[in-house]
Amino acid sequence: MSKSENTVAKLILQQLEAWGVKRIYGVVGDAILGLMDELNQQKAIQFIAVKHESVAGMMASAEAKLTGKIGVCTSTMGPGVANLLNGLGDAHMDKAPVLAITGQAPTNKIGTDYKQYIDQQELVKPFASFTSLVSHPDAITDLLIKAMHTSLSNGSVSHLSVPKDLFTSISNAKVREQPTFVRGMSTIQEDQLVDVIKEMKEAKSPIILAGIGAKNSVDLVDQLSTKWGAGILVSLGAKGYFDDSIQLLMGGIGQGGNPYAEDLFKSADVVLVVGDTWWPEGYVPKDVTVIQIDQAEVNIGKEIPTKYGVVGGASEILTHLLKSIPSEQEDSKWISQVVDIKNKWEKENDEERNNQDVPIHPSRIVKSIEEVIEKDAILSIDTGDVTVWMNRNFKPTNQQFLFSGKWRTMGYGLPGALAAKLCYPEKQVLAIVGDGGIEMVLADLLTATRYELNITVIVFNNHALQMERDKMIVGGYAQEGVDLTNPDFVKIAQACGLKAYRISDNQQLKHILVEAVNENSPTLVTIDTAAIVHPETKESK
Repeated sequence: MSKSENTVAKLILQQLEAWGVKRIYGVVGDAILGLMDELNQQKAIQFIAVKHESVAGMMASAEAKLTGKIGVCTSTMGPGVANLLNGLGDAHMDKAPVLAITGQAPTNKIGTDYKQYIDQQELVKPFASFTSLVSHPDAITDLLIKAMHTSLSNGSVSHLSVPKDLFTSISNAKVREQPTFVRGMSTIQEDQLVDVIKEMKEAKSPIILAGIGAKNSVDLVDQLSTKWGAGILVSLGAKGYFDDSIQLLMGGIGQGGNPYAEDLFKSADVVLVVGDTWWPEGYVPKDVTVIQIDQAEVNIGKEIPTKYGVVGGASEILTHLLKSIPSEQEDSKWISQVVDIKNKWEKENDEERNNQDVPIHPSRIVKSIEEVIEKDAILSIDTGDVTVWMNRNFKPTNQQFLFSGKWRTMGYGLPGALAAKLCYPEKQVLAIVGDGGIEMVLADLLTATRYELNITVIVFNNHALQMERDKMIVGGYAQEGVDLTNPDFVKIAQACGLKAYRISDNQQLKHILVEAVNENSPTLVTIDTAAIVHPETKESK
């Protein structure tokens, strides 16, 4: 091959580099050896070798959620691409831009009974907004750009299957730089908001429901809340951005949120939804005027019974609304109810967080985590019992929450933390996990060691799939399959090269956590946790 000739694999990496890709997550396999060879010969893109493809998919999804840029993962054919699907499901459901590049059978074996062959386009179709088989070397950059553009424009998964022999084939394709987008001036006019403002002015019991799309508009939400006389509720994704000191902030909604806010929320007459798609059935009002603000038109009215959809950035729209709402609301019965509910829950929450029982109460663990971490820490929270306890008891000071929102896969906490530390090495990163969740991905503790990622893994160790056990208890089901046979997490972590601690009583809790989060190496802390039925557990329907 002459210097002027490029292989498909080389062009893939050059094109990814041109669009700002810094790393690819994956597991090596026979069908991507050509890609791995080229990865070894360049320095711009780092290959992060994990132990299971599902972790690679979750890490790509986590990077996309954290940065807004495209996350990339790769695998071999057959079981490799099948294992990726769990991570791709998370990206699909949470609208994270992720690109999966998977090896496929050689071109002369496509459609045959060749080992590990499956129609990958059919396999990933439920998860990917774009998927294609690369059938000619010269098509590689066109297809790659189409895939990445689709993912970034839609907040979605894209996928390319590359036959094994094509990676080393010569291509005449050309690399193209990513366009620089210059956003136009606002097209929102005051007269377009007349009906919205009229509804807001007539509201007697307004609520603002804020999601992650409001993260850069917290002050504006607070100002509007005060001026309009509206209580504020937040989804888990936004929880870290809204300081508990905000006057009319009642906390979260849904399981793990403020337990007293549900009834008040159900009596609201106007709800302003800011950058959120979370509308938890059973916690929300039935007959209510909903005004939904979202940057993406596709999100409006999709899952929320919206009357007025306002497309645009939260800051832009909220600024318009603030100008149009009359002077600050005088203290009213509605505001008093909001404040009473906020204060009542704060008092009860503090009492719960100071529980001194042994094994240690989950809320006490949450309080201690809160007390020892930095204000801008990233908390990667696994799916399960830890999710609802963190939602219920954690009082944020601008920490960022990372989690599997709608896909809700167990095992997400560790991969999310690994990706977060790679993206933001200067930040403190914690994985908050249950014993069941961490057991699904234990092998990737070695990934933290391999890449010297000084994350802190905190394990709520209650020897059960506690959330499912809770639902069985509340629903009157037999408790089958929810007891866990746990290893010694300290020995496992140490064998993987991590520092490790065990906490068994409240006196140890804070000082060991302080020591653990300040280690300059990957660390695991296992905490003997009380198997408490979460107070808001409802029977599954």
